[in-house]
Amino acid sequence: MQLTGRDMTKNKKNTLIAPVTSPDPLKTQQAASSVQADGPNGNDGLVESSETDDETSSALVDAEAQMESFKQVRAARRTELVEDYIELIADLIDDGGEARQVDIAARLGVAQPTVAKMLKRLAEDGLILHKRYRGIFLTEDGRALAEESRERHHIVESFLLALGIGPDTARRDAEGIEHHVSPETLSAFQRFTLRDS
Repeated sequence: MQLTGRDMTKNKKNTLIAPVTSPDPLKTQQAASSVQADGPNGNDGLVESSETDDETSSALVDAEAQMESFKQVRAARRTELVEDYIELIADLIDDGGEARQVDIAARLGVAQPTVAKMLKRLAEDGLILHKRYRGIFLTEDGRALAEESRERHHIVESFLLALGIGPDTARRDAEGIEHHVSPETLSAFQRFTLRDS
């Protein structure tokens, strides 16, 4: 069983403790023998981990570095949806000559009003041209963003395939990872893939 930070609590000595929840007596006995149990005045049914306060505090990164990490993740989340839409529109245009709202909704698994709202945003951002009763077209900026997204996706998917991940899983996982990879990491993925081939 994998415990998360929410499953753990701290005792009076500020040491992390985890509940013993194994229904298997042998596993419970093994778990108890690998950690110290609290004393008679301690927490019932809880065992202490072998982590000390020093080990826990050394795992915490510098506040500035952590802030930058979270900023990067938030920025990636903001652009993820836009990039997914633009990449899909480019794929539909390249495959069938046009991108239609109904096709975008079907492929993303969302309702058409959701797509209409996003298309309005993309048009306001200058990434698409959307004329009533006609298809959706990419602007020059939209096409550049689509190509950049495709390239990132291809690099991440190739990296996962080089690791031995199956094609379907690699494609699905790359869809999420591609938006959260820094240029440095992406470059390392590409070097690894080229070295491996």
